[in-house]
Amino acid sequence: MATNGGTGSGRPEWWDQLVRFVVVGAASALVDLGVYTLALHLGSVTYAARALSFAAGTTTAYALNRRWAFGVSGSRRRAASFALLYGTTFVVILATNALALAALPESPWRVTLAWALSQGLGTTVNFVVLRLVVFRD
Repeated sequence: MATNGGTGSGRPEWWDQLVRFVVVGAASALVDLGVYTLALHLGSVTYAARALSFAAGTTTAYALNRRWAFGVSGSRRRAASFALLYGTTFVVILATNALALAALPESPWRVTLAWALSQGLGTTVNFVVLRLVVFRD
């Protein structure tokens, strides 16, 4: 098992990548939720707001994950793979968001909880595929 770049920490490399991925994910999720909330506040329909917020969060995630979380150089293949993954994830989070909105009872937190559920599933899928496929060195 690979260790963390010779730092002597004894932790597996994937652990440090996961920690950085979580930090990047939190920052990207804040961008995503901020855009989602703003778009809804400005009168956007839920699905359009979610699509716009996903694009903003995805752009943030690509830049930070590539450079910091996984520490790899950019390439057309990586950018295309990232776009394909996040395009697929986009469908997954829209479906999850829609199912959650349909299943959750009316409450002040319903829309935010649906977003969180869709974001959580998308984030999990993204880490696994980014690590094993897109940003693999």
